[in-house]
Amino acid sequence: MYEYILYEVSDAIATVTLNRPDKLNAYIPEMGNEVVDAFARSRADDAVRVVILTGAGRGFCAGVDLDALKAHQAKASTRQGPRLGEEAFVRSFPLELAEFPKPVIVAINGAAIGVGVTMALPCDVRIAAEGAKLGLTFTKLGLLPGLGSTHWLPRLVGLAKAKELVLTARVILATEAAEIGLVNKVVPADQLMKEAREMAGMMAACKPEILAAAKRALHFGAAATMEQAMRNEEAESAKMRAQKPRA
Repeated sequence: MYEYILYEVSDAIATVTLNRPDKLNAYIPEMGNEVVDAFARSRADDAVRVVILTGAGRGFCAGVDLDALKAHQAKASTRQGPRLGEEAFVRSFPLELAEFPKPVIVAINGAAIGVGVTMALPCDVRIAAEGAKLGLTFTKLGLLPGLGSTHWLPRLVGLAKAKELVLTARVILATEAAEIGLVNKVVPADQLMKEAREMAGMMAACKPEILAAAKRALHFGAAATMEQAMRNEEAESAKMRAQKPRA
């Protein structure tokens, strides 16, 4: 069904795998379209309770495919489909992902550069393999970071560290990424998917409506006062009680 990603579902977990391993899964619009479709598919599938996003081969996503970028900048692209920067993955998917009702875990199996980092930021949990490198290298290309990363990055690592990472375009190791909060944890490369699936399994053991409500409440609370967060918790809890079938 897909040309640039893999999609499979087992044990209530959908796994979306970026699948251009010969290019270290460098991003092209066609791959973005397929990711958007796969997430819409998993959202609509009641059998799916958690989604894992990862990459095939040695890299997670080594940034934008430079050939596609050069063609776009020269306005001479002969690619079929959406032009780079105009596709739903860039324009609307980050917003959809922020409101995605099911937990999303990113298993960063190798290099995550540029869009390889920004696509992971709106997700719920980021697990990286030892030795993986992460870098927001946009300024080197004369670009600004996108996909809502200017919203997420300061919230994850703090404004000062966000400025450092973006303005220097420095590439860091997974261990440093964990120290600053860019990723949740680092595990041996051969244990990455095992760890991701174990965590996904713990999430999948919870009721989907609870998971969705918890995500909404946490997102609201992170940008609210304590009083507002408490009132929202009460509202969400009341909503959950109203949804329970009566005996």
